[in-house]
Amino acid sequence: MSTTASQKIGFIGLGIMGAPMAGHLLDAGHTLFVNTQGPVPEPFTSRATVCNTGAEVTKRADVIFVMVPDTPDVEKVLFGENGVASALAKGKTVVDCSSIDPIATKGFAKRIEELGCGYVDAPVSGGEVGAKAASLTIMCGGDEGVFGRVRPLLEKMGKNVTLVGAAGDGQVCKVANQIIVALNIAAVGEALVFASKAGADPAKVRQALMGGFASSRILEVHGERMIKRTFAPGFRIALHQKDLNLAMQSARALGVALPQTAGAAQLMNACAALGHGQDDHSALVLALEALAQHPVAREG
Repeated sequence: MSTTASQKIGFIGLGIMGAPMAGHLLDAGHTLFVNTQGPVPEPFTSRATVCNTGAEVTKRADVIFVMVPDTPDVEKVLFGENGVASALAKGKTVVDCSSIDPIATKGFAKRIEELGCGYVDAPVSGGEVGAKAASLTIMCGGDEGVFGRVRPLLEKMGKNVTLVGAAGDGQVCKVANQIIVALNIAAVGEALVFASKAGADPAKVRQALMGGFASSRILEVHGERMIKRTFAPGFRIALHQKDLNLAMQSARALGVALPQTAGAAQLMNACAALGHGQDDHSALVLALEALAQHPVAREG
């Protein structure tokens, strides 16, 4: 398989993240065969081949990317009726960019590899902004040779592409990433609620903190969202709920205590209960505001 010439690429899942990721492959000159739930967005209706099933995508492509919300979705795409596995031919490669259960991923990889095909789990971090800018962090698990063949494609979508280890290890890394992100969002939210209720200007507090040791990407981006009340989703609360549930399930299986993660998960659950499951995960601050009976800032 050439790593420089145009390749036949399949992409299943053209959502908030998947569409811009697939768009970079299209812009790089690759031939795309796509399938997604719901309407197919531009530019794929005019510049790619739209397929009715995952099997049809797989028959026509050499490398098949999957970018769907959760573990059952990946299982259905791969092994359901007219799924990817039903049409795989020896030598093809499946790359799953979804964020799902690491243990299930190991099982999926084994089943695909038994068909004589390669499998790389390659979950991503960076949200919609990173997907559009092709600046995603991509955490990969799989065979080193298979990873080497698909790495040039992944580098069209991300700037930090790392082989972490064997199949499933990319998903382990992504769960760890989501723990860190959730705890940082909670910390920024608590700090800004505290500052605002104490009578300080939260915008100026954030500006001051950005120059010190508390500075972080979360404080920069999500702190601003909290102050400006801009919670349109880059990464939805509902999806981060799912990721933290994966963390807690895996922790139970491993016998590991994650007390801070459990707290962040409860805040995500509270946000969803308050009707904010489809808002950006920076909206976690709304649960903290409800507890304090005080908003970080007023709308408008």
